[in-house]
Amino acid sequence: MSTVHKIKKGLDIKLLGEAEKTIVDLNAKRFSIKPPDFIGCFPKMLVIEGDTVKAGSPLFFDKYRDNIQFTSPVSGKVVGIIRGAKRKLLRVIIESDEKQEAVDFGKIDLKAATKESLTDLLLKSGIWPMIRQRPYSTVADPKDDPKAIFVSAFDTAPLAPDFDLIVHGQGKVFQAGIDVLVKLTSGKVHLNIDNKNTTSKVFLNSKNVQVNSFSGPHPAGNVSVHASRVDPINKGEIIWYVGPQEVLTIGRLALEGKYNTERIVALAGSEVLKPRYYKTFLGARITNMISGNVNENNNRFISGNVLTGVKIEKDGFVRFYDSLITVIPEGNKHEFFGWIMPGFNKFSFSGVFLSRLMPNKKYRLDTNVHGGHRAYVITGQMEEVFPFDIYPLQLIKAILVEDIDLMENLGIYEIDDEDFALCEVIDTSKTEIQDTVRKGLDLMRQEMS
Repeated sequence: MSTVHKIKKGLDIKLLGEAEKTIVDLNAKRFSIKPPDFIGCFPKMLVIEGDTVKAGSPLFFDKYRDNIQFTSPVSGKVVGIIRGAKRKLLRVIIESDEKQEAVDFGKIDLKAATKESLTDLLLKSGIWPMIRQRPYSTVADPKDDPKAIFVSAFDTAPLAPDFDLIVHGQGKVFQAGIDVLVKLTSGKVHLNIDNKNTTSKVFLNSKNVQVNSFSGPHPAGNVSVHASRVDPINKGEIIWYVGPQEVLTIGRLALEGKYNTERIVALAGSEVLKPRYYKTFLGARITNMISGNVNENNNRFISGNVLTGVKIEKDGFVRFYDSLITVIPEGNKHEFFGWIMPGFNKFSFSGVFLSRLMPNKKYRLDTNVHGGHRAYVITGQMEEVFPFDIYPLQLIKAILVEDIDLMENLGIYEIDDEDFALCEVIDTSKTEIQDTVRKGLDLMRQEMS
C-alpha cells in the first residue's frame, strides 16, 4: 500500500480542449534535437549537413562533459544545422528515411549488469540526457550517486497528457527501465502516481520501487513537490528524475539493444478541432498534427503546457522532454473596458469576476496578461498556490539582488522555475517570475561549480 501525500495548496486551471483517448500515427517526416532544451549544455557538432545517420548515431556532444552525447532519434539524413546569434546552435534537423534503422548497442543481462556498464551504455546510446538532476534541472552527471531517483507518472498541469494511456500494455518494457534505474543509485527509486489512479496495471504492478500516491491541485504532479514530501533536497544533495516515456526508452534499450525513441504526444487546446494523441518519435515536427486540425485564428503553438511550455512556430518541433502540444489563441488584442465587464468567461484566482459562481467551468484563455509591469505588492496570494515551506516572494527578491546566502537560506535548492508558474499566473505585478527563478538557479549553479 503506497503512502498518500495530500497537497492542499495549489490551483487547477480548467481549459477547453482536452485530448481524446485515441492514438493515431503522426507520420512526421522531419525530427529535431535542440541544444537549448538542455540547461547548461555547450554543444560541439559531430555531423554536417548531408550526413546519413541511424537512430542512435551521435549528432553532437557537450563541450565540457564530452562523454555526454546526443544522438539521432530516427534514421535518415541531416538536412539542417540551424544556428542563431554568435553561431549558437539552435537545432539539428533530420529527415527520416522511414526505415528506422538503429545502431545495435547489444542486449544486456540486467541481473549481471553493474552501474558502470549501464552508465556506459546509456552514454553511448544518447539516452543519458533523459536523466536530469535536481537542483538546477541539468542533465545528470554520470559520476554522481544520487540519493534517490524520482519517476513522476502523472502531470497536473492544464490539459496534461494521460501517462497511464501512454504506457498502457508496456509493463515489461517499463519494468526493464525501472530495473536499470535501480542499478544507478544506492538509494531508492520513487514511482509517484496520482491517488485517483487505481487501475493502472503498469504503474501499480511495478517492482523494486517505492510507490508514492499524491492528491491535490496543481502543482501536485511536479517533481519538486514529490521530493519535498518524500525525500527533501538539502544543500550538497542531489536527486535524479525521469519521465515515464523516458523510462520506456531506457527499457527498450535494455531489452532490444537499440535506441528506440517512440513517443506518444498529446495535441490539446481550445483551438484544436480534434484534440487527441499521436504516435511518433522523439522531436517530431508538428505540421501533420495541426494541418486542417486547428481553427483559422491567430494562434499560439506551445511545446508543453500553457504554464511552463515554450512558444514554437506552426512548423516547429516537439521539445526533447515534452509529451504535449497546446494550441490557444494569441492575446494580442485590446479589450475595451474589459475590467468593468461581469466576466462570465474570464478566469480569476481572486474571484473578481462572476465566473467564480461556476467553479467547474472550463475556459478558452489566451495569452493576454491583462495589465502592465508594476512594483511588487505583498498580497499573500502566492503562498496560497505554493505548496512548499518557502516564502516565494522573499526568495524572488533575494534572486533579484543576487544574494546567494539568502537564496540558500530561503530554500532555492528545493525548487525549480516550473514551481513558480502559478505564482506568475496570479501575480498582480505581471512579472516573468519563472525567468527570474531560472536566472537565480543558473547563478547558483555557476557559483557552486
